[in-house]
Amino acid sequence: MQEQPATTMATTTLTVTDIDNAANYPNMKNPLLDKWSTPYETPPFHLIEVSHFKPAAEEAIKAALAEVEAIADNPGKPAFENTVGALERTGEKLSRISSLLFSLNSAETSDELQNAAQEISPMLVRFSNDVTMNGKLFERIHALYESKGESGLDTEQMMLLEKVHRNFILGGAGLDPEHRKRFREISEELAELTLRFEANVLHQTNSFRLHITDEKDLAGLPPDIVAMASAEAEKKEKTGWVFTLNQPSYIPFMQFAANRDLREKMFRAYGSRCFHDDEKDNSGLVLRIVNLRLEKAKLLGFQSYAHMALTDRMADSPEKVNAFLERLNKASRDAALRDYENLKSFAIEQGLKYPLERWDWPYYSEKLKRARYNIDDEILKPYFRLESVRDAIFGLASGLFGLQFVQNTDIPVYHGEVSAWEVHDDDGKILAILYLDHHPRKGKHGGAWMTSFRNQRSENGKRIIPHVSIVMNFTRPGPAKPSLLAFNELTTYLHEFGHALHGILSDCTYESLAGTNVAHDFVELPSQFMENWAYEKEWLDTWAVHYETGEKLPGELIEKIRETAVFNEGYACNRQLGFGFLDMAWHTVSEPVSKSVDEFERETMTATEILRPVGGTNMSCSFTHLFGGEYAAGYYGYKWAEVLDADAFYFFRESGLFNKTISGSFRKNILERGGSDKPIDLYIRFRGKEPSIEPFLDRSGLKK
Repeated sequence: MQEQPATTMATTTLTVTDIDNAANYPNMKNPLLDKWSTPYETPPFHLIEVSHFKPAAEEAIKAALAEVEAIADNPGKPAFENTVGALERTGEKLSRISSLLFSLNSAETSDELQNAAQEISPMLVRFSNDVTMNGKLFERIHALYESKGESGLDTEQMMLLEKVHRNFILGGAGLDPEHRKRFREISEELAELTLRFEANVLHQTNSFRLHITDEKDLAGLPPDIVAMASAEAEKKEKTGWVFTLNQPSYIPFMQFAANRDLREKMFRAYGSRCFHDDEKDNSGLVLRIVNLRLEKAKLLGFQSYAHMALTDRMADSPEKVNAFLERLNKASRDAALRDYENLKSFAIEQGLKYPLERWDWPYYSEKLKRARYNIDDEILKPYFRLESVRDAIFGLASGLFGLQFVQNTDIPVYHGEVSAWEVHDDDGKILAILYLDHHPRKGKHGGAWMTSFRNQRSENGKRIIPHVSIVMNFTRPGPAKPSLLAFNELTTYLHEFGHALHGILSDCTYESLAGTNVAHDFVELPSQFMENWAYEKEWLDTWAVHYETGEKLPGELIEKIRETAVFNEGYACNRQLGFGFLDMAWHTVSEPVSKSVDEFERETMTATEILRPVGGTNMSCSFTHLFGGEYAAGYYGYKWAEVLDADAFYFFRESGLFNKTISGSFRKNILERGGSDKPIDLYIRFRGKEPSIEPFLDRSGLKK
């Protein structure tokens, strides 16, 4: 069934207003500070203007600081509830405002909103520093931490105490006044630099257009991709066809365009974003961010930023991370070289007269996959209509975890394309609100992610429901076709939905431990676990039908999907490990980096590279995970979680894919518990044993 519009609001509900003028009127009616009378207290996007954010943040910071001071000045003896528990309950409005600001800055931004984020981000850092550097407050927390063995705290309280104490230590609580001053300066500058890094990448992604006027240059491209490019040209008031660096345009162009010169042009444009020696060049930002992170870590007594960042991870030291990456590199290297030789030979057979380059890899990979398995995205897309995929994923969540999804068009949304859904348990109880945002727009960052407008927590014994959002960039429907997903978009949807389940099903007492607030190398377990279902006939058989004929996805195609799961997996693993090594190299430096970003990256990635590097391109300058997001010294976590998810899914396979006991255990011990206990203990409670790497090696085809 065709999805109905989620709301009758205008396409963009955030109104552009002068931010500085708004700040001069602190008594202005501000919905960010009001109690929300919307369904389930969801954000009133239809009332929120950009101008509301700064005065609301200022007011909320003032109120939160007063709450913190009251805790610090409490004359009573430090106890968990009057100190750590009380601190956990402070700043609710500030948390609400900042969650909205940064979520919208990624999903529906504008120059005005970016400016607001740039103004407010240092304010939030100053507030955080004011809290963690409050000496009286830290004394109370430290006293509790020192006596934790005799405190009688339950597991969740103990986890919160340890997390709060660690955050205070990493927030500079133990520094002398001189070093505290420098710590504040570093923190504020880093907040500004990472936002600027992301804004530059978004600008460079949006500013490139490949304008084609000769129909011959479209050779090899599927009709729906051509139609999408034609629509993009019309939107830009141009004749012909326009291709962009957004994923639904860039990826199929690289896979199918026969014109090698244009593939090279697209690749170079994508790979050189923010690496052009102009005002949007991120080279200087990368070096500044890396060196500031190092200085911050050293102020706190750590050898490197990675040593500091990994203190609460499952892999709790750079040595453990690098040993893990090296082990996988050794396991995948032969397979990667095999994949390269196979593709090079095939490309030569197909007439390639040049060395195999990076812009050739996706093109000849797609051709070889088609030749070897008689399958490609264009064969599969008709079976993966977006609305069918969404409903099937909802059905999967229902079958595994008893969830029901009901669209609610009365819930305000931040863009007319966004839909809002109530999520109910099998007994009808409301669990969460889920927002779905499917398509690319000018104001949306590339990629896909899950975020929250409000995290779950308990208040006086009542569960406060979370407001969870999934943001993606899938191909828009065309004039004659619905939105049809490529197979990798199906797995992306499942991946982000796994993160959403972590937020939706969270049942913790404390917001700081709820949902995805877990150790960084544990957070990808639910998301990567959900990807496994894309390869399972038992699930695909229940929903995947041709959008025109109603024909079920043939069994032989499902078998080929399973067979292609390991196609070029050696090379893919090798490439991902290269990014992990690059991340660790940037964040294990023990002295400031003085060489160029390009030189540093080339030296680091040489050990894993198989294809030769391309001059003028640079990964680091657009690597938003590291320099705009939260994956610094954590990118290895994707592979770490793959080991966990493979082991977990093999448990399902052994016991039955829809075994209620196993899925119930996964919900109870993983999805509901968030960070309320140590990740390894949660996993063992679910699995009955520690994870093994063997299922991952087997699934990936990396066993010799």
